[in-house]
Amino acid sequence: MISSSSVATLVAVTKEAERALGGKSEVRVTQFPFKVGRESRVSNAPPHVVELRLGVAPQLNDVYLLEPQESDLWHISREHFAIERADGLFFLVDRGSVCGTIVAGRQIGGDRTGGRVELRIGDEIKVGTDGSRYVFRFEIVSS
Repeated sequence: MISSSSVATLVAVTKEAERALGGKSEVRVTQFPFKVGRESRVSNAPPHVVELRLGVAPQLNDVYLLEPQESDLWHISREHFAIERADGLFFLVDRGSVCGTIVAGRQIGGDRTGGRVELRIGDEIKVGTDGSRYVFRFEIVSS
């Protein structure tokens, strides 16, 4: 079990993941559920878009990832995954994405089925199919 003062962190493993975090190498997960998904409304937006909806539409995600327009296969769903915390443990919940989420080499969800798995320190999270370039590592830091 992880201490209540511990903070979850998503660390960018690939340059695409880092770009998705606005050039930052990591993002702290400070609220739960912490939701991640694809921004689909703007074609020329910067790589990392937080609060893009500007109060016009409800906020669906805490972090928005953009896929290049030249991509012929979408890996990221608009509402892709969430990180939850319960009883001192962290879980990744696939939010019914089309391509699923790969956690530590294990497929979670896909085909809109959803799924849930406990996250362990160092788990690699690939958003979408095996060919996705959005790869993060789950870490815990003491606050």
